[in-house]
Amino acid sequence: MNQLLRLLSMPRVAARPLHMAAVLSLVGLLPSCQTSVGETSNAYAASKRTVEAATPLGSMSTTAELPDSLRLTPLALLPGVPDSLHQQIQALHASLGPNAAELRLEVLERACVGYLNLRKKGRVSKPGVLAVADMDMPSSAKRLWVLDLKAGKVLQRSHVAHGEGSGYLRARRFSNVMRSECTALGFYRTQDTYQGKHGLSRRLRGLDVGQNDNALHRYVVLHAADYVSKRYIERHGQVGYSRGCPALPPDQYRAIINAVGEGGCLYVGGPGLKSKWLDATIAAQQLAASGWR
Repeated sequence: MNQLLRLLSMPRVAARPLHMAAVLSLVGLLPSCQTSVGETSNAYAASKRTVEAATPLGSMSTTAELPDSLRLTPLALLPGVPDSLHQQIQALHASLGPNAAELRLEVLERACVGYLNLRKKGRVSKPGVLAVADMDMPSSAKRLWVLDLKAGKVLQRSHVAHGEGSGYLRARRFSNVMRSECTALGFYRTQDTYQGKHGLSRRLRGLDVGQNDNALHRYVVLHAADYVSKRYIERHGQVGYSRGCPALPPDQYRAIINAVGEGGCLYVGGPGLKSKWLDATIAAQQLAASGWR
């Protein structure tokens, strides 16, 4: 505190410009150093989570008031989607029922368009099954759905973790870079399973070049984690963090891994996602020719 007072009392011409983060760090409101690039200290992370958990959805006037806000990023419907395709996606959304009420139509539309493009190109081979993770939602919410498109029903819904490098309650940063510990957005093909240190795990192949195509090299896989368990969520109010894997609840991971199968489509959506697989014209052609198969 004495150091802070001396700095603030210095003549303006003699004093160096003092960044607000440096001022706050002197009085203990922010850490004075970072534990790693893009990652704040555990104490600061804990304080952020405490404030966020006490903040009702939509109660903030600006996002600058807190590092993370609970307000979801506005998402427009995809441009150029033919009415016939849009109507069928709307019908699908309605048929999924209450268990998909929090799955935004705008997110589902992107996931479906991508799935249809990938089926058309033969990049995913399991018909009618689509997994959707909306990483714009807070990790306290069940933001992963596994859908049976042909039957119009939700096969599984669960919590899912994002990478520690991506943020705290909300994922804000996304990266394809090795050792970033971030979640990478985009479309994935589900690969084979293996027995790893987390038990049964399923490999993921990123299908968006430059955006998630390092997934296999980063060992981004579907696996179980104790920090996604009901007990952990009850204690902390949210799930913990992975190193970039969409980690799953221990009581659901086997069912989810089996439901998505091998050759299936996983869409990990979030702010700023761009993908060549979001071609509405190709999607409409595929749906007209083959339905949701």
